[in-house]
Amino acid sequence: MCELPSRSSWNVRRDLGSLFLCLFVYLLAVGSIAAEDFYQEKIVTILEDVCYDCHGEGMKKGGFALDKLQARDAELKDVDHWFSVWKNLKTQIMPPADEAQPSEEDRQLILRWIERAVFRVDPENPDPGRVTTRRLNRREYQNTIFDLLGVKFETDEAFPPDDTGYGFDTIGDVLTLSPILMEKYLEAGQKIVEQFTQDFGSRIPTLFLAGERFLVSPDKSQNARWLPFAKEVKAVQSQPIMHPGRYRITVTMSTQGSPKTTANTARLNLLVGEKPIANQELGWKFNNNHQWVSEADLTVGEQTLALVLSPGNPPLENQEPLALNVSKVELYGPLDRSYLEYSEPYYRVFSDGPPKGEASEKEAYRRKILAGLASKAFRRPVDLPTLERLIQLAQTAETASNGNFEHGINHALCAILISPRFLFRAEIQAEPNNPAKVVEIDEFALASRLSYFLWSSLPDPELDRLAAQGKLRTNLRSQVDRMLADPRSERLVENFVGQWLQTRDVEGVNVNLYRLFGESGINYPQVRASMRKETEMLFAQILAENRPVLELLNADYTYLNEVLADYYGIPGVKGDQMRKVTLAADSPRRAGVLTHGSTLMVTSNPTRTSPVKRGLFILDNILGSPAPPAPPNVPVLPETEKQAGNLTMRDLMEQHRKDTLCASCHARMDPLGLALEQFTYGGTLRKTTNDKPIDTSGQLITGEKFANVTELSQILVTSRKEDFFRCLSEKMLTYAIGRGLEYYDTATVGKVVSGFKVEQPTLRALIYQIVESAPFQKRRGDGSSHVTTK
Repeated sequence: MCELPSRSSWNVRRDLGSLFLCLFVYLLAVGSIAAEDFYQEKIVTILEDVCYDCHGEGMKKGGFALDKLQARDAELKDVDHWFSVWKNLKTQIMPPADEAQPSEEDRQLILRWIERAVFRVDPENPDPGRVTTRRLNRREYQNTIFDLLGVKFETDEAFPPDDTGYGFDTIGDVLTLSPILMEKYLEAGQKIVEQFTQDFGSRIPTLFLAGERFLVSPDKSQNARWLPFAKEVKAVQSQPIMHPGRYRITVTMSTQGSPKTTANTARLNLLVGEKPIANQELGWKFNNNHQWVSEADLTVGEQTLALVLSPGNPPLENQEPLALNVSKVELYGPLDRSYLEYSEPYYRVFSDGPPKGEASEKEAYRRKILAGLASKAFRRPVDLPTLERLIQLAQTAETASNGNFEHGINHALCAILISPRFLFRAEIQAEPNNPAKVVEIDEFALASRLSYFLWSSLPDPELDRLAAQGKLRTNLRSQVDRMLADPRSERLVENFVGQWLQTRDVEGVNVNLYRLFGESGINYPQVRASMRKETEMLFAQILAENRPVLELLNADYTYLNEVLADYYGIPGVKGDQMRKVTLAADSPRRAGVLTHGSTLMVTSNPTRTSPVKRGLFILDNILGSPAPPAPPNVPVLPETEKQAGNLTMRDLMEQHRKDTLCASCHARMDPLGLALEQFTYGGTLRKTTNDKPIDTSGQLITGEKFANVTELSQILVTSRKEDFFRCLSEKMLTYAIGRGLEYYDTATVGKVVSGFKVEQPTLRALIYQIVESAPFQKRRGDGSSHVTTK
């Protein structure tokens, strides 16, 4: 039974359609009205007015008739069919623009009726959907290894490409694990440990003291980088010594002041405390660095090192005086190896240095190391049985290597890297096979979801700490802010934008730029790379500065370097560095991602433009209303514009649309693609094709008319902005939760869109809404059924 909506719910449901629907739900709850009665009295009346011309009274377009349906009919259970109806109504594709339109109140009433009576969703308690345990994709694996061990492992060479679903490689259902891939993971784990341990060797430490740290008394305004031979000076530096013993002291220096030979000399004395250690006579060696090596015994505590320079022979007449330049002093020791240092990778694992003490102390250290490593790699505290098995592995390997403690740990580390708990992002649930059981994921799983969403990698110590304290959920937004300010958030831009707007493909897409420009001196690989950066940097700027998300479509600025600016024909940009460039008011055609070279190139054929691909790109990635697949045996267009004879692309598309099988879909795609026809398949501007002017005018399926891409962009950020908000929300939610969106996600998407619009329509606000949504925060058990309203 549905509960009567609360007073606060009534306050926000202002439109008439929502009031009718709430009344319907309430009357159903108290038994005063049947679903059939509401359907016949409210819904059928609207359908008769606006839908029956095509889907009733003998008409059955798309194989769908509405006038035969009853509210309890089995056809209402066909949620996939009704989902298409819902999407067409939501995007105002249906009814067609030249047909009678329902009022906004009636449209909302039908949409909400479908959501509640057909989809059976509860807007206040959305179904989070099922979660397929997700394998790390190639980029996530690479980032996780680097953040865990500091090893740069090339996964593109080691593993086959990941499958994608719904446009992304983060989808759990397609990230399968074949036996061959498992073998590659085994091999990769061994290689990573070998690469990780190759710099493990111990070494005598070296302290480096810069010459400018040796100050001359009394005013200390002079230092050892310039000590004239003409007078006696003493440059002093104090250095704490942590480990006593004999040290090798190396002074790196040069004499300066005269490019020609001179008789000028001086004597340099090295003192530790007040004790002379060694001395050397200095003469003319202009600008040649040379080293002076001596040894001394140093004790624990502050040690004073002094360089005392005493005058020797003065320069002869017409000779220039010399000066000493000490660039650095090195302390290497203790020479007896009583204390050794290890590389930074070593301390990532052996945090307390090499093992010391008795067997019991080593055992405790081994346990500490493996518990920390496994918990970090598994992204949650390791359970005791697993830890004991890892300890046993390490002990066995240590015994086999004649007592090498590090070898044993490395053997266990290899086991960690091939464990399913590392390769898969598993989440704990009490009833994993019960689709009716919905629970909040624990905070360790929430930390992983958050870090792989924003960083494509494992949680850092701050997220782990908050998760262990049970405070991550209450500090979610502050953590999002912190993580977006971290350089690792560049991975979100690279991986989300790279797949949503296909910038990953621009450097390898088969587009023949040589056919356009020939040997014109253009650095084509650099042009392609700069195109990718242009789009990614625009997204990153809007995200970092919390700017309106609509600037993705109509920004009056972009990011260029000299190569890309010259390619576009935009003057005044010099150098290889990408930088923000405000676009001139008289060339508004370069505004937003639709006019970026990356978009134009990945939506073209090798030697000509493709209005179909460009139109599909806008429908799928901007408006969120992709066209159905093309029917079989569709005739192809000429591969090149030369083969098209004297016809323009618009002429060719008009001929193509004469086929009734093609007309309906092309009416949606073609106007959008033709609006970009002034851009070549390489992304440059042109005025004519086949010596004919280019007509970029068109009309959206929803009725809005435009003359060019500038006016199209204006429509997209005004009358169709709701479609863009919804599309972007669906794309980012799909990327974040790792599954495609289903009919029961309509309530979640609606809440996400409404929430980020109310706060401020920015990318950051959208991310807030996604990480606070039910699919991101919760999970239910596997099964074919979703959670329905009771």
